[in-house]
Amino acid sequence: MRNRVFIERVQPELDNGRYFIKRVLGEKVHVSADVFSDGHDAIRASLMYKHEDDKEWTEVFMQDHINDYYTAHFRVEKRGFYHYKIEAWVDRLLNWYKGFKKKHAAGQDMAIELKIGVGLLQETAKDYKDANKIKTFLGVVEMLEKEGAQGAASQFVLTDEFEQMIIDFPMKRFLTTYDNELKVRVGRHKELFSTWYELFPRSTASEPGKHGTFKDVEKLLPRVAEMGFDVLYLPPIHPIGKVNRKGKNNAVTAQEGEPGSPWAIGSDEGGHKAIHSELGTMKDYKKLIKEANKLGIEIALDLAFQCAPDHPYIKEHPEWFIWRPDGTIMYAENPPKKYQDIVPLNFESDDWEALWEELKSVILFWVKAGVTIFRVDNPHTKPFRFWEWAIAETHKVNPDVIFLSEAFSRPKIMAGLAKAGFQQSYSYFTWRNTKSEMEEYLTELSKTTSREYFRPNFWPNTPDILPYELMGAGENQFIKRLLLAATLSSNYGMYGPAYEYMENTGNTNGKEEYFNSEKYETRYYDWDQRNKITDVMTKINQIRKDNAALQSTWNVNFTRTDNEQIISYIKTTEGLNNIIWCIINFDPNETQYGNVEVPRWVLDLEGREINLRMTDLLTGDVYYWKKDVNFVKLDPNVMPGHVFKVEVLTKNIAQG
Repeated sequence: MRNRVFIERVQPELDNGRYFIKRVLGEKVHVSADVFSDGHDAIRASLMYKHEDDKEWTEVFMQDHINDYYTAHFRVEKRGFYHYKIEAWVDRLLNWYKGFKKKHAAGQDMAIELKIGVGLLQETAKDYKDANKIKTFLGVVEMLEKEGAQGAASQFVLTDEFEQMIIDFPMKRFLTTYDNELKVRVGRHKELFSTWYELFPRSTASEPGKHGTFKDVEKLLPRVAEMGFDVLYLPPIHPIGKVNRKGKNNAVTAQEGEPGSPWAIGSDEGGHKAIHSELGTMKDYKKLIKEANKLGIEIALDLAFQCAPDHPYIKEHPEWFIWRPDGTIMYAENPPKKYQDIVPLNFESDDWEALWEELKSVILFWVKAGVTIFRVDNPHTKPFRFWEWAIAETHKVNPDVIFLSEAFSRPKIMAGLAKAGFQQSYSYFTWRNTKSEMEEYLTELSKTTSREYFRPNFWPNTPDILPYELMGAGENQFIKRLLLAATLSSNYGMYGPAYEYMENTGNTNGKEEYFNSEKYETRYYDWDQRNKITDVMTKINQIRKDNAALQSTWNVNFTRTDNEQIISYIKTTEGLNNIIWCIINFDPNETQYGNVEVPRWVLDLEGREINLRMTDLLTGDVYYWKKDVNFVKLDPNVMPGHVFKVEVLTKNIAQG
């Protein structure tokens, strides 16, 4: 091959194109690469892209920067997959043009140069089939060939019009196409922006001592909507195993009447396609989904591919499980933890294809019932290839379905699941407790390749996890973590009632677990109760809906402060139409003071006076900042943070 141009270090690209990157409708795909060649000839590059339904590629000429670095972008306007690639070439016409300008400036005779240019223009015209483009080239050729008009011809070559022509219609020679044709999957907006509330439906009864039902959950939908949540996530709704059922606080043996863990799925009443009878019927569940949708809420189903010891699969398909030498079935373990009420599926079974097909049928069964969001339990304990296949198969049926990966695992494991297709992922937010930790983590998520495939969902707590930071904590700490989760990430959620009512008692085993965990018992809540947490939750969720800057995770920029207890960050929309500036006190007990720097480069204030109107959307207070550094005081007993809407009041100094 005579290709002279090299294309390297293309971004975004996941594992040589093995995996697709992710966007939602309206987002841009920024593409960059190193493009270079031998010698000193002029080279150019194009970003080529098309939707999977398009026949023709769209071309965007790339901008060259210092050190052979090229960039371009395109905006995704349709759902589904886009393909994109880079082409680069030696442009002999452009090379001639650059030389022509230098020689003309040096006062050289341009007669021969004009003849060379005519030849290159004629050759380039042959590259284009469009009659208007050919006519344009030939018209220029005629002008340059006029007898005795060398001066006029030279002057025309030096015009902006001529330069634009050779930019718009390049002469592509020794074309190199990047080896890997890359893909981006475009999903719906909710993949990037969602607000989750988790509750146990069995704990929604209006009277103590009763088992809640789907109808009880339905009565709570207006409350969930009022607080501003658009995803209501329910733990598994299937029959709970009766064999080896766990009791209160994970006791090995359940007492009479104890409900067991919903994650111990299956009994003589059915398995993963059945509903726990005490919750209601399939008709009740479908009605719950329908009524929730009317309020702008989607019901997320927990997808836990594991079985109780009495799940029907065990009798019907014993080959899907692991059996010990003594003939007993192997239950789940995470030494030294033992989960006697749960039996893992054996994905290494010789009958693995039938197992995969059955599990896919479970997903599609619930999709047909109206489920559009799955929170997937422990996906990292199943093969990545299975998830890649199952998610792709599901999207063939309904591309709206969202999969959230519940994997608090090692970074590469979490990344692998996200690459396999999960649109959202649990994150390490729960364990980032200082300003420096939070800044480092958000920078990793938003400013590295991770941004292309890993969409974090920030949860300050889950039924499995009561973080040490919340153990024994008061209202200020709960509000602080809420504000951080809701403003740093565009996707966030919480184990709702425990958070609202500030459950803060940890288990006596010293681990990050709740004492009297709702996983093993039925609770009664006064759902009419309101407190400061509820009010702040409602307020911040409304702020998120009203301000597009908070509907992305990727636009965060941290600003400097002189107090390590105060974190400051700005989020903006494209064109600075919406600017949100969050300043939060990490100290839940003491008032913290500090100075916060205005980042001129973020707010397009270079060469301009600073005059900002700062409206605190939590309290309604208004401040005016006119300096590069401004003073803040944060009393956590009043509110541990500011969520400012910023209005730039100044004009460019040069304009007056």
